[in-house]
Amino acid sequence: MSELLYSCQREQKFTQPDWAINAVIYEMNVRQFSNEGTFMAAAEHLERLSKLGVTILWLMPVFTIGQSRRKGTLGSYYSTQNYTEINPEFGTITDFKRFVDKAHSVGIKVILDWVANHTSRDAKWVETNPEWYEWDSENNEIATPFDWSDTAKLNYNSAEMRAEMVNSLQFWIDNCAIDGYRMDMAMLVPMDFWEKAIEQLKETHNDLFFLAEAEGPQFHKVGFNATYGWATHHLLNSIAQGNASANDLAQMLRNDAISFSSESIRMQFTSNHDENSWNGTEFMRMGDAAEQMAVLTFVLDGVPLIYTGQEVGLKKQLEFFDKDVVEWTDGTRQEELYSALCALKNTHPALRASTQGADIVRIDTTNNHNVMAMKRVIDNRKVIALFNFSNNGADINVNDNDFQGEFSQLLSGEKAYLNNGQHFYLPPYGWFVYYN
Repeated sequence: MSELLYSCQREQKFTQPDWAINAVIYEMNVRQFSNEGTFMAAAEHLERLSKLGVTILWLMPVFTIGQSRRKGTLGSYYSTQNYTEINPEFGTITDFKRFVDKAHSVGIKVILDWVANHTSRDAKWVETNPEWYEWDSENNEIATPFDWSDTAKLNYNSAEMRAEMVNSLQFWIDNCAIDGYRMDMAMLVPMDFWEKAIEQLKETHNDLFFLAEAEGPQFHKVGFNATYGWATHHLLNSIAQGNASANDLAQMLRNDAISFSSESIRMQFTSNHDENSWNGTEFMRMGDAAEQMAVLTFVLDGVPLIYTGQEVGLKKQLEFFDKDVVEWTDGTRQEELYSALCALKNTHPALRASTQGADIVRIDTTNNHNVMAMKRVIDNRKVIALFNFSNNGADINVNDNDFQGEFSQLLSGEKAYLNNGQHFYLPPYGWFVYYN
């Protein structure tokens, strides 16, 4: 029996920007993206990314970086010295404006990475308004969150600081026409700040997009369009390592259907800057299952993320505080895969996010422990995906009335004729995606 795991049709309202429902997000690490590490050099890749199918470009923080207790030679992106000043490592504000204009000209929206929890220890605000920070009485200095020794913890009891934070966010919207923000460590900032800030920013630009680096339905309730699918990501790692099964993924989807509004957009990913630099590449964490997990992030509900270099199969961990350029090697297989996945995500109505997309229905097979077979169907437009999460081959029969007719096969483009009850062989970590 087929089983509805996740319904996208629980609410009729739709408040997401129209351009977000078929989106593919690309996280750009400007420092490591080119030898020059500048906006102008990165701009040369925008047409390529547009052709790949990227529709939202998330830039890691572009602001000046503090010198005090700086980590490495270049410092952490996430140690902001001045919220309204461009890091000279990347160029000038004029260069940035040109970069955004070019992105818009090729159909790509731009969102900025914003660190609202803390600044650098020698930030502009430390000099002008030290009362905007929390105090560490034990060490008689401005507080440092966790072991982030190059940062200073902001005090959200200060109404003046909150107002200036919103003004700084507004600055980039008004002066550079950016399309939204990815909010770093959003769970560390009071929820009432997010609610008021997002509401205020959307008053004049109602199609802004806000992504929270956090997980939980409460972030959607205060105005965030999207949140991280962290739990899904960790489960995909566990499945790839043989510590979880297809049934565990089915249960997670059931749980998400209960916890999250169907309006909520979840960002699905196999890597990002934190995962790559600190926990290893997807190939290190997921091994032979890395490819199928990338495919899965595109067919699950939400929007998928591609991190810098993933589209060419980057197999090294990038340094975080020093120069370490991506090796733009011949990644033909990966480029073909991501291009096909993006094209499907950009155009197929069943894969739209939020309430605009199709439900996720699990298709019954003769090996439900190792095999996840699913369908997403809307207006008789179908996407059917099969994944073998085992290092052994899987012989299965697929039983579903929608598993019938002529389909195109992702990547190969070949025609496939499917029949209800059909026998399939899935190789170890093998996958198939069919669509009409």
